[in-house]
Amino acid sequence: MKCCFCKHSLFIVILLTILFLFCFSNDSFAADPKLISKIRNAFEKISDWMIKIATPAAAVAVGTGVLMKKFSFGDEERIRTGKRLIRAALFSYAFILATDLILAAIKSLI
Repeated sequence: MKCCFCKHSLFIVILLTILFLFCFSNDSFAADPKLISKIRNAFEKISDWMIKIATPAAAVAVGTGVLMKKFSFGDEERIRTGKRLIRAALFSYAFILATDLILAAIKSLI
């Protein structure tokens, strides 16, 4: 079975790169055009919603993994699957929080 974590992490990296390019690029001294400010506001809202949605999603994934381990009744495959689910959820959530922290640090410097 192929891991879909790589596809999702690639999507997140691409989304955050686009977010960085639109939100943190201030190369002109004049005011931004309306389209750019709308796009910047949209990406800021997307990043806020991504953080708000990531917390319950990680909690549901960890809870599902714990229940899968608890009710495996000795089946080794379900125990391994539960452990992988918990580990992937925690790593994904940590990646999202770290990315948000890095973007906030970059934004404060600019």
